[in-house]
Amino acid sequence: MDHAQETAETVYLAEDEASLYLQTTTQAVWAPCGQTPQVRSDAQRTKISFYGTLNLHTGKEIVLRTPEMNGPTSVQHLEQILAAFPTQHIVLFWDRASWHKGTVVNQFLQAHPQIEALYFPVASPELNPQEHVWKATRHAVSHNHLAPKLPQLADQFQDHLAQSTFECSFLYRYGYGSIHCQNFI
Repeated sequence: MDHAQETAETVYLAEDEASLYLQTTTQAVWAPCGQTPQVRSDAQRTKISFYGTLNLHTGKEIVLRTPEMNGPTSVQHLEQILAAFPTQHIVLFWDRASWHKGTVVNQFLQAHPQIEALYFPVASPELNPQEHVWKATRHAVSHNHLAPKLPQLADQFQDHLAQSTFECSFLYRYGYGSIHCQNFI
């Protein structure tokens, strides 16, 4: 971490995964008297998963849609992150999921020292800013949705992630402003 603090070109990112189901999740909604909203129920438990990485400076999201979460898919997402920041040093905060620690991921990280992976403490999703991105996107897209097919809902979910900016105070909450005096765009 010392090198990252000395490098003006360091990018700070928070990563996490989420799964999306067609099953409707509900939240409070206004409806005319006598017109109770209908909530769709899908008997299938088919899912689509997403890897999401939040740029803690800009609030922009890097997203990967995938049928499963595992080591090779984690590497695919790490490659996506490297493509987005080919010359910068990257500090990546993520949780301790098994697919973040496997052989294939460890080999990739050793081969790409540009990425410095730091783990959140065990059982502390509230610390990960990416969790707030999932919550905001579920609120905007998948709660009370009317999408008849999972791929359509996943398109809407992915579009929201790619087109939105998510505010984050994570770095400043933990003293970033007192360490760095530069402005980042």
